[in-house]
Amino acid sequence: MRIFWIIFGSIALGLGVLGIALPVLPTTPFVLLAAFCYARGSDRMHAWLLRNRVFGPMIADWQAEGAISARARTLAVGSMAGVFAISLAMGLPWQALLFQGIAMGGAASYVLTRPLPARDG
Repeated sequence: MRIFWIIFGSIALGLGVLGIALPVLPTTPFVLLAAFCYARGSDRMHAWLLRNRVFGPMIADWQAEGAISARARTLAVGSMAGVFAISLAMGLPWQALLFQGIAMGGAASYVLTRPLPARDG
C-alpha cells in the first residue's frame, strides 16, 4: 500500500503544481491530498512537503486549524472570477456559464467560509 500512497500523493502534488498556473485547477485541495497520501506512504516525502516554503505553511494551517490564508483566498476567488469573466467574454453558451457559475460559486463559498489562520488575524 505504501507505493500506492506515494504514487497517488505524487499525482495529487503534480495537479496542485499545475493549479498554480491554471486557474481552473485548484492548488490547495490537491496539495492537502498529497500531504494526506504522503503521511501514509512516506515519512520522508511528507516531511519534505511540510518543509516546503510554498506548500508547508498552507498544509500546517489546514492541519492545525482547518484554515486558509487571506492570500490563498484572494488568489483562489480572484482566479475563479477571472476564469468566469473570460468565459463570458468568449460568449460561451448559457448552460456552460450556469454550470461554471454553480461549480465555482460553491468552491468560492467553501474557501471564503474557512477560518483565517491565527497568524493572519
